[in-house]
Amino acid sequence: MGSKVRVWDLPTRVFHWSLVLCFTGLLITGEVGGEAMVWHFRLGYTILSLLLFRLVWGFTGGHWSRFRAFVVSPGVTLKYIQGHGVARQSVGHNPLGSWSVLALLAFTLVQVAAGLCSDDEIATAGPLAKWVSSSWVGYASYYHTKIGKVILIVLVQLHIAAIIFYRVRRQENLLLPMLKGDKVLSEPFESARDDAKVRWLAAAIWAACAALVMGLVQWAG
Repeated sequence: MGSKVRVWDLPTRVFHWSLVLCFTGLLITGEVGGEAMVWHFRLGYTILSLLLFRLVWGFTGGHWSRFRAFVVSPGVTLKYIQGHGVARQSVGHNPLGSWSVLALLAFTLVQVAAGLCSDDEIATAGPLAKWVSSSWVGYASYYHTKIGKVILIVLVQLHIAAIIFYRVRRQENLLLPMLKGDKVLSEPFESARDDAKVRWLAAAIWAACAALVMGLVQWAG
C-alpha cells in the first residue's frame, strides 16, 4: 500500500480549473467578437484576479503549491531529464512541469496586460489604452491578437500533450490529483495543509485581488 498525500489544496485546484474555464471562454468570445467582447473583458479581469491570487498563493498556499516547492534551476531540470531526479521532485510539479506552469502563468499575465492596453479601432478598447501612447497601443493590440494568443494555445497544447504522455507511457495520471487533491505515492511525503482556515484565507486573498482589479478598471475608466 502506498502513502496518500494531499498534494493540491482546494484553492489551488479551484484556481486551476477556473483558469481553464476562463481561458476557454476568452478564446470563444474573442472569435465571436461584437457583443461577446463584454464577456471577453469580464473574463480577462477574472483571469487577472486569478493570476494575482496565484502569485500570493505561491508564498502562502499549501506546501506543494508554493514556488519554493517546485521552482528549480535549469541544471536540476537537466538532471531530471537525464534520469537523475529524485522522488521528491515528482510529488507536485516535476522540474519540466514547473517550467511549463511558470511559462503559462507568465505569458497569460503578459496577454492580459496587452489586452488592457489594446484597441481594435472599431468599438472595443482596453481600459488602459487611453493612458499609453498610440504606438504602445498598436504594439499591445498586435501582440494580443496575433502573437500572445498563439503562444498560449501552443503552451496549453504542450501541457495537454504532457498529461497524455505521462498517462500513456508512464502510467501516471496527472489529471486526477488536480481533481481530488491527493496522490498515492510509494513513500510518505508532507501533505499540503487544506483545512477550512486555509480555504477561507484563500477566499479572502482572491477577494482582495478581485477588488484590486476592479479598482484598477474603474480608475482607468
